[in-house]
Amino acid sequence: MLPVSSTQAYDRAITVFSPDGRLFQVEYAREAVKRGSTALGMIFRDGVLLAIDKNVESRLLKGESIEKIFKVDEHIAVATSGLVADARRLIDHARVVAQQERYVYDEPIDVETLTRDICDLKQTYTQFGGARPFGAALLIMGIDKSGKHLFETDPSGAFRELYASSIGSGKPQVDEILEKEYDENISMDDAVSLALRILTKVGDKKISENTVDIFYIMDRDRKVIKMSRDEIKAAIEKVVKKKGQKK
Repeated sequence: MLPVSSTQAYDRAITVFSPDGRLFQVEYAREAVKRGSTALGMIFRDGVLLAIDKNVESRLLKGESIEKIFKVDEHIAVATSGLVADARRLIDHARVVAQQERYVYDEPIDVETLTRDICDLKQTYTQFGGARPFGAALLIMGIDKSGKHLFETDPSGAFRELYASSIGSGKPQVDEILEKEYDENISMDDAVSLALRILTKVGDKKISENTVDIFYIMDRDRKVIKMSRDEIKAAIEKVVKKKGQKK
């Protein structure tokens, strides 16, 4: 058995593997994500969307002041979970990279190219001393010339592309529901309804237009659009009405 001082060294140093091949600081960053707001994304028939429960904990807090989904470029948006300040640093980096692509090549950046760049930055912070990993996971949605995309990124710098996914505290429950109910060919209205139904099941409180954000991109114009509070309110009322009819 290793002395206490030796085990603490593996715990504190990002560049040192433990004897069983673990980087503890990366694992701690993942724990920060697990404590974050629940966000989900899904590809639907005509586009892709992101939805998030902003986790408004106090009636004194203005829900609109909490930003958890960010527009990166005209055709790309990102939902975050974990440490918001860390996520904002990654978003700022992503916006610069996207604008550089437009300036140099006069065309929008591919969604996968941007995702790889963000994850390269994340991975860098797991390889050098004097820094810590980003305590944030991202869901990146976009539509480019190759089609609709949804990527999930990890604090380690790993990423994967999915049809539907989630991050944050409710991930196990959300993924379980998506496995059962998700269909790639659903309409936008059905996708919004499914997202809201899922958030009502995994959240601690009743959701409202002040506690939920939904962004989407349609195939026809490839522009990031944020649903208005009135639209979200109407969608929630429709979900509640359907739920009441089933009882």
